[in-house]
Amino acid sequence: MKEMSSTMPGGQQPQKHYGITSAISLAPPRELDHQYTKKLCDAMKPFGVFEDEEELNHRLAVLGKLNNFVKEWISEISELKNLPPSAISCVGGKIFTFGSYRLGVHTKGADIDALCVAPRHVERSDFFQSFFEKFKQHEEIKDLRAVEDAFVPVIKFKFDGIEIDLLFARLALQSIPDNLDLRGDSILRNLDIRCIRSLNGCRVTDEILYLVPNKENFRLTLRAIKLWAKRRGIYSNMLGFLGGVSWAMLVARTCQLYPNAVAATLVHKFFLVFSKW
Repeated sequence: MKEMSSTMPGGQQPQKHYGITSAISLAPPRELDHQYTKKLCDAMKPFGVFEDEEELNHRLAVLGKLNNFVKEWISEISELKNLPPSAISCVGGKIFTFGSYRLGVHTKGADIDALCVAPRHVERSDFFQSFFEKFKQHEEIKDLRAVEDAFVPVIKFKFDGIEIDLLFARLALQSIPDNLDLRGDSILRNLDIRCIRSLNGCRVTDEILYLVPNKENFRLTLRAIKLWAKRRGIYSNMLGFLGGVSWAMLVARTCQLYPNAVAATLVHKFFLVFSKW
């Protein structure tokens, strides 16, 4: 999926389009489409697909605490590895989210997929040893367990009631700034395969969000399609169906083909497009 522009006749302003082809329709939504979209939202509410403000704020608070914890741990590791104080003060470290939470389509009680990004002097063994041991002492951490031999190694835990799967990636950088962008391919240079796999979730999620014309329309459409797939028992890559990222990519492509459409129209077009794919 790429962002492109096509030249319009008569010297008009080029029409930007998304993906490898131009849009099927640029028609703006009608009033009726907005009404149907509201009805779509109302129909989904009883199924718990939307979190309330309190739950959203709780997740943000937990992620903020986790981010601060990671920075504190990286500073401690840096000191143990005899980095100069000037380097320790700016060594950084950051938590990135991916998956349904990052896409903005998570449901009530859903877990959060997160990634701990550390500078080059912090080893994966540090993450699964010293970070794990330090985490054990945190009073808000429950059900802590490490799965170090998984295809994508992960630490799983509950932080103040929120389930989190935390991956680890070490970048070939001296420090990790708060404004770090993971989408560029240069970030993958000189990384081992486990770090590349860990970064993959964030990179794919961010790229999807970057390439959809309207994020809110995309999110509401994806919520509807996910609910439909789960209710029909076909939301599972482990069982041979499509998983979360695959459904997100299909919805994103539909949004590219109908960039001005609202969610109710996009749900209809989703089934139209992929019934003929």
